[in-house]
Amino acid sequence: MADRLKGKTVLITGAAGGLGEAMAQRMAGEGARLALTDIDGGRAEALAARINAAHPGAAFAYAHDVASEDQWADVVARAVADLGGLSVLVNNAGVGGALAMVEDDTAENWQRQYEINLRSVMFGAKHAMPHLRAAAPASIINISSIAGLAAAPGMGAYNATKAGVWMYTKTLALEAAKAGWNVRCNSVHPVFIKTAILDPFVAMAHGDEAKAHERLSRGIPLKRIGEPDDVAWAVVYLASDESKFVTGSEFKIDGGMTAQ
Repeated sequence: MADRLKGKTVLITGAAGGLGEAMAQRMAGEGARLALTDIDGGRAEALAARINAAHPGAAFAYAHDVASEDQWADVVARAVADLGGLSVLVNNAGVGGALAMVEDDTAENWQRQYEINLRSVMFGAKHAMPHLRAAAPASIINISSIAGLAAAPGMGAYNATKAGVWMYTKTLALEAAKAGWNVRCNSVHPVFIKTAILDPFVAMAHGDEAKAHERLSRGIPLKRIGEPDDVAWAVVYLASDESKFVTGSEFKIDGGMTAQ
């Protein structure tokens, strides 16, 4: 299929690599015009250039620290000006943190993950919502994690912040629906995906990526870890009008892990 997102204007955070890059490529291929933001502005610009080579004029890029509300206000304003409006927000930027049991954890570890994984989602929704309302039907897609639904030892801050994204998404969905804004809000919950967020697990396997992936896949019924496109296609669906009756939902992309 093509043109599933024709006419959609999309802002994606954390777009320079991994899941964000896959989303950007698939959404551009379906006709969307994109504002790509990342803490690494140079990589975001390089991705925009690659997308524009295939889809002229489809992508703009901005350096963006999602932990800064001032930068959120600026980036949303620039995206609206460059794209002519905003109809989809993808809160994708996020970080992992140190694996730490409770007695070894730190305030700094929690604060960093709170600011980037959770508070940034509120900033994005706050500053994008007036523009999304104006461009309705519109969509907010928040990238959470299976770790927001199922806990694991040593991942307290990550579990907590990703669970916060899950529940905050439901709050947004209800606020928008009850106000009659026609802005749908859903969360996406991947399990292990082949991106840089798995680097700590590869390091624990002494740099043996294949061994690390095999270990991580043991608890997944499909017996493999995911690809970035597994998440990107779900995001395409949620951004499209195909999902016009879907809001307040969580999409598990986990190879059956949470079905057990």
